[in-house]
Amino acid sequence: MRPSPNTQIGGRDAAVTAPACHIVPMTWATAPEATTVASMAASGNDSDGDLDGFAIAVVREEADWKVTALKPSALTDLADAERQLRDLRAAGAVFGLLDIDDEFFVVLRPAPGGARLLLSDATAALDYDVAADALEALNIDAPDLDPDDLDDVDPWEEGDLAVLADLGLPDAVMSVIVSDTDLYADEQVGMIAARLGFADELAKVLDSLGH
Repeated sequence: MRPSPNTQIGGRDAAVTAPACHIVPMTWATAPEATTVASMAASGNDSDGDLDGFAIAVVREEADWKVTALKPSALTDLADAERQLRDLRAAGAVFGLLDIDDEFFVVLRPAPGGARLLLSDATAALDYDVAADALEALNIDAPDLDPDDLDDVDPWEEGDLAVLADLGLPDAVMSVIVSDTDLYADEQVGMIAARLGFADELAKVLDSLGH
């Protein structure tokens, strides 16, 4: 695991140039196991029994934030996470934050034209089904890497850095958060919550989950 320094965004985001973003409607078509990205991760280390982390739903209704826990199955099945979010039938903006093993996170935001998605570490698709699901949904190939070389490879994000821009988190700031590889995923999620203004609500839910 990586060391966990006290790191803040500070003034760094002013110097960040936002990378080009792309939004791809997510699809959940089932492909033959031998050709799917998810099948490459099937022998990895994720299962409901041994995954750490948390999955939460965040709803913005007028000026208030509401944070609730999702079922643990959201950590291993991205389609299930999206279904849980859609089942909330919230009147305001709704998105999910998935912290998987404190190694990487996923931002998932259902939308009428297809969910918007950000995966903080594409290399995680070699070990985790939910990350492999994310790459498939984005129509992006799995990284062509030897799993034994992962410790020597800098992670990179895939998806929509502007997924929360309309709620107050610009893509440049999200880029700073994602690119800070000295942070654990729960710390990165905490920075997202602090920037948007629901840090207290997040803390209460995480405390109830024992995280």
